[in-house]
Amino acid sequence: MKLRSHCPINFSLEHFGDKWSLLILRDLMFKEKRHYNEFLDSEEKVSTSVLGNRLKLLEKLDIITKSTDDVKKSRIKYSLTRKGLDMLPILIEMIVWGGMYDSYTAASTAFLSEAKEDRAYVISEIRKKLEKEHLMK
Repeated sequence: MKLRSHCPINFSLEHFGDKWSLLILRDLMFKEKRHYNEFLDSEEKVSTSVLGNRLKLLEKLDIITKSTDDVKKSRIKYSLTRKGLDMLPILIEMIVWGGMYDSYTAASTAFLSEAKEDRAYVISEIRKKLEKEHLMK
């Protein structure tokens, strides 16, 4: 990937700086979605072409991997890589920020309170769960 600059913010944006990539990561981390059709069913209604493009990009950037589904062998299952899991704190920050300023937020009050009070603990617990689901085979 050719970067426009080596500014850390630019580097990050080049990797996941569009809403669809972040929503795919949200679905993997918080909504237990693992398959193409599950991502397609998200309420934001991504188009098939954009979804396919973002999944390929996230895989190319080593943020996600794809494998054959354990149950239905003809189906592809997507998983987070360690690099993808390392984005968890960023998504937690976005949830907390969005929850503070969106009076209709879908985030639970309990989760927002816990994330504000002990962010490190919340991140640690979610990460443990995600590592078991995505990294351990």
